[in-house]
Amino acid sequence: MKRKLLSCAVLMALVIVAGFENRLHLGTATAAQTPGAHAGVVPMFQVDPTWPKVPAKWKLGDASSIGIDAQDRVWVLHRPRTLPDDQAAMAAPPVMVFDAEGNFVQAWGGRGSGYEWPEREHGIHIDYRGFVWIGGNNCPARALPGLKAVGDDQLLKFTQTGKFVMQIGHSSKSTGNADTQNLHQPADAVVYRKTNELFVADGYGNHRVIVFDADTGAFKRMWGAFGNKPVDLDQCPPPSLNAVPDGPGPQQFSIVHAIRVSNDGFVYVADRENRRVQVFTTDGKFVKQLVKGDVPFARDLALSPDPQQQFLYVGGGAEIDVLDRKTMEVVESIKGEGILGGGHQMAADSKGNIYTAQTTRGLQKLAFKGLSPPSSR
Repeated sequence: MKRKLLSCAVLMALVIVAGFENRLHLGTATAAQTPGAHAGVVPMFQVDPTWPKVPAKWKLGDASSIGIDAQDRVWVLHRPRTLPDDQAAMAAPPVMVFDAEGNFVQAWGGRGSGYEWPEREHGIHIDYRGFVWIGGNNCPARALPGLKAVGDDQLLKFTQTGKFVMQIGHSSKSTGNADTQNLHQPADAVVYRKTNELFVADGYGNHRVIVFDADTGAFKRMWGAFGNKPVDLDQCPPPSLNAVPDGPGPQQFSIVHAIRVSNDGFVYVADRENRRVQVFTTDGKFVKQLVKGDVPFARDLALSPDPQQQFLYVGGGAEIDVLDRKTMEVVESIKGEGILGGGHQMAADSKGNIYTAQTTRGLQKLAFKGLSPPSSR
């Protein structure tokens, strides 16, 4: 088998491309296919060009986020209101579920009674009990077509059939980073099984990690960059930085865009515009960080599913970096022809496959193909 960087042409996730045999080196060791992580090797992946199979009656808008449930079904959150006018009548419900082979399972979501659906869908997470968490990142000054001029300051919790369970926060009610009742355009969320706590990357308007009880929604704690007290700097639309200065970076987060909690209790936070990943304990104590200021970095995160979770995937502009989770050193990169990019949000399933939501560029599945020595990069 040739050990090359991935070369498999995929323009959008629905375009079928056959005949490619090359493999991409990548960095995840899976519990299902390897007994443990092995020093000096990284996994290989190949684009699955047949994934997903969207029913012909529907069109997907910008694909914003990906979640994986206990059955390895893939939950896609997209933005139906981004479709052009001539396709609006074919808009799929915002929550779409597929199996690992790309077969359609179910769909639901959107405005309803008893809750405030986000104006601009952003993040989806399926927790260990099967509940579905959804948030958005609209702010009034975005003035986007078809959206109300309100702030997405809430997170919603549903069952897997779309039954509403709970809402944390309310639309346009945030009073800033000191507010423990409301979010402010939350980008991502994850429930940590060992404590049943909801960790939120909050986000675009606020600049903090905030933690709630996943059952009651009660506030637990929060922190900013380096464990500092978060400070208000509400910018709408949010900034998009072309470069960052050398050094450790600002003492405050910019856009807190993605969050993951490892099995051994470390919190990984993607500070997107500051191009860094910061690591904390679950109590908010700063541990270390990785900054890559010369290129887009820290857009999205995923953990490898092996028992040690040896690898952390970090999406950038045109590639996904593979980090040794313990050392935070880059050991490999996913890049090359056929890669849609580093992704907007991503997730890994129990077999090691990686799924990315690329907003305007669609969806992509990277199928795990085994372990190999790393490329020369």
